[in-house]
Amino acid sequence: MNSINRRILTFVLAGAGAAIFLLLKLPLPLLLGPMLACLIAALAGAPLMGAGALSTFMRTFLGVAVGASITPEVLIRMPDIAASLVFVPVFILVIAAVGYPLFRRAFGFDHPTAWYAAMPGGLQDMLVFGEEAGGDIRALSLIHATRVLVIVTVAPLIMQTFWGVDLSQPPGESMRATDAAEILVMVAAGFFGWKIAERAGLFGASILGPMILTTILSLTGVIQHRPPAEIIQASQFFIGIAVGVKYVGITARELRIDVTAGLVYAIFLAIISVVFIEIIMHLGLAPPLDAFLAYLPGGQAEMVIIAIIAGADLAYVVSHHLLRIVIVITLAPIVAKVMSRRG
Repeated sequence: MNSINRRILTFVLAGAGAAIFLLLKLPLPLLLGPMLACLIAALAGAPLMGAGALSTFMRTFLGVAVGASITPEVLIRMPDIAASLVFVPVFILVIAAVGYPLFRRAFGFDHPTAWYAAMPGGLQDMLVFGEEAGGDIRALSLIHATRVLVIVTVAPLIMQTFWGVDLSQPPGESMRATDAAEILVMVAAGFFGWKIAERAGLFGASILGPMILTTILSLTGVIQHRPPAEIIQASQFFIGIAVGVKYVGITARELRIDVTAGLVYAIFLAIISVVFIEIIMHLGLAPPLDAFLAYLPGGQAEMVIIAIIAGADLAYVVSHHLLRIVIVITLAPIVAKVMSRRG
């Protein structure tokens, strides 16, 4: 089957998954529906294929949405957010202390694979670092994909159960209510922010580049709204596909070892996250929902989507995920080399 037919098949299955979630009134139908449909099809051996550059471009609107939410009023609140950010390095340290021995000793992965599997950073960055260090890139891909899959699937259920969050509401105003010229500026900010950041070698370029550029436009009053609901919904659809197709071509051994390792790791992450969320809430540093979304180490794009739909404090949530990823990307390779020398 050629690439065009594989993509058509993927989109048809993803659309069917979204339709089923909508009919059953399940949470986040345009994210979880395509994601789980593609996951099931991939496990069944279907020759699925992601949307490539189009999928990456759709992620840029998440960066635009975050940037548009950063206003002068939000900047005034940053000192309050800083008190909660202090806990992020400790959060990462605890995760590393639990995750590395789990992968190294319990599942028998080699040092670079175990180390970068344990790091709660961005998927693509951990794959690049892991491959350069001689790790098993396929195992890393499946472990991190499983981490994101579990967190993104379970989080909405918890939010609905404990806080009664309505995840069926539109993630913003409709396209009809947004000025066409401002939409064009958003599209341009997404595209050029992505490409400039990519050229500069910035990690997470498709989200952080547009976020930085749109923040400038927001603070100067050029952009005054977030991207329309239809665009955010389309972004959900593509992100769901991107997670699901990670399992294409999976073998029985990978399912038994790599995916199982990812599932067990996700459980440990959930326990660690709950501890830190309780600390943040006990200290009164953030409302329960914001603390919950900030200290769940899911994928950056996926957590932004959930935060937008849930109506959470985007500046608070994104700043925690951003700091987590910056620390991991900056220090993980250095610590890995030191550990290799001592080992």
